[in-house]
Amino acid sequence: MKLNLRQIEVFRAIMLSGSISGASKLLFVSQPAVSRLIAYTEQRLGLMLFERIKGRLYPTPEAKRLFAEVSTLYQIVQRVNEVADNLAENRVGQLRLSCSPSLGQSLMPRAIAAFRREFPEVRLVLQTLIPSVMLQSLLTQQVELGVAYLSMDHPSFASQSLYENHFVAVLPEGHPLAGRAQVSAAELAEQPLIGYSADIPFAMLVRDIFAGLPAEPEARIEVQQAHVACAMVQAGAGVALVDEMSVRGPIWSGVVTVPVAETVSAPISVYHLELEPLSRLAREFIRVLRELET
Repeated sequence: MKLNLRQIEVFRAIMLSGSISGASKLLFVSQPAVSRLIAYTEQRLGLMLFERIKGRLYPTPEAKRLFAEVSTLYQIVQRVNEVADNLAENRVGQLRLSCSPSLGQSLMPRAIAAFRREFPEVRLVLQTLIPSVMLQSLLTQQVELGVAYLSMDHPSFASQSLYENHFVAVLPEGHPLAGRAQVSAAELAEQPLIGYSADIPFAMLVRDIFAGLPAEPEARIEVQQAHVACAMVQAGAGVALVDEMSVRGPIWSGVVTVPVAETVSAPISVYHLELEPLSRLAREFIRVLRELET
C-alpha cells in the first residue's frame, strides 16, 4: 500500500490546518515528525502534494483531489465509530450539533432540555464554534446541524430561518433608562458603551443602529462576543447593545433589557448540508427549536 492510515491522517491534518505547525497541534506530535512523514508520503506516491512558497504550504491540484477522497473516508470512519458507540452503550441514536458561543449559553441549553424531555435516550453532542470552524465541521460531517447568527453563505449549505432576534439595550438595574418602553440610538450614544471589534458582524449591526446620528459614538470598552458584553453590563462597566436571544436566561441577573427604537436584528438560522438527507433526530431537533418559546 502506498498510503497507510497514519499518512492519511497527517495529510488530512495539513489540509485542514494549512500548515505543518497546525497539523502538529491537531495530532499532538512534533513538527519535524509531520514534515518527515509528509515528505515520505510524497516520495511513496510519486506526487508533490504541497508547494512551499515563502515558508508557507500550498496544496497542489493533486492534493486537493486526494483530499476529497480522504474526506469521504473519514466520514465513513466517523459513522462506523458512532454506530459502535451506540451499540456498546445501548443508545437509540446520536445527534451532533454546533452553535455560536453566545447561543451555547442561551438558546441551545433550552432547546436541548426540551428535546431531551421527548427523547431521553438520545445522546447529544454540542460544540460551540466560531462561524469558520462551524462551516468546516458541517462540511466534513463532524456535526449534522449548526445554529448560528446571521448568514453563513456556502453553496453546499441549506438553511432554515428560526428567529428574527432583534437588538435590545442591556442596562444595569436602576439605570435611568431601565424603565423606558424603548430607548433611542441618540440616548444610548450618551452612555458609556460596550462595543464590538470592528471585524465581527455584531459591530456592523451596531453601526446600523447609530446610522442616523451625525457620528457613531465611540465605545469605551470593546469585546468580541455578546455574552461578554452582557457580563460587562452585569459587572457595572457600562451599557451594551445585544441581540435579545443572547440575554435570555437566568444567568443575567442584575440587568434590564429595553427595546431599541431603531429596529435592527441578528437573525438566527439552522444550517445543514443541502445534498445530505437529515436524520430523523435532526428533523425533530429543528421542530423543537421552532416550537421553543422565545
